[in-house]
Amino acid sequence: MAQKKTGSRRLSIRVRLRVREIAEQKGRSKTWLSHHAELQYDTVRGIFSNPERDVSIVTLEKIARALRVPVSDLYEVLPDEEE
Repeated sequence: MAQKKTGSRRLSIRVRLRVREIAEQKGRSKTWLSHHAELQYDTVRGIFSNPERDVSIVTLEKIARALRVPVSDLYEVLPDEEE
């Protein structure tokens, strides 16, 4: 979750990764994705098991390239939770 401080109020942006569902739609396994995205298997396993995991844009770019989708397809912004 990314947080931005504006004045005395903090904005929280919740992002959910869609990597697992896209990989599964394309019939790709964690092992396949790890190999083709040139990422550690533990990184891919962590993304599959925790879709709200914080990942770098570089990691998302590697995954997008391997799955042949735009980076923007790999995540969705979740509605704000009321504090």
